[in-house]
Amino acid sequence: MSEKSWYVYLIRANNDALYCGISTDVAKRIEVHQRGQGAKYLVGKLPLRLVYQAEAGDRSSASKIEYCIKQLKKSQKERLVIDQPQNIIAYLEHICARH
Repeated sequence: MSEKSWYVYLIRANNDALYCGISTDVAKRIEVHQRGQGAKYLVGKLPLRLVYQAEAGDRSSASKIEYCIKQLKKSQKERLVIDQPQNIIAYLEHICARH
């Protein structure tokens, strides 16, 4: 039996903030956030919009990608949303190496 793929995602809150998370089922996770049962950071910031998601491999890889994205400046996160890279690992490789 193969392990489920993990995904990294970015949500835009009603205050224009970007929240990064990981999940094996992004749609289900967004529903949890929308009900106010997910991350405390997003409580009271409805409505939420999924603005980016990408396959991130296993949980360990997804966690590393999530950490890297959370270290980015807001402008870099906005660029990521605009660029919509399919290969998030390659996209972040040079950016996160500088941190």
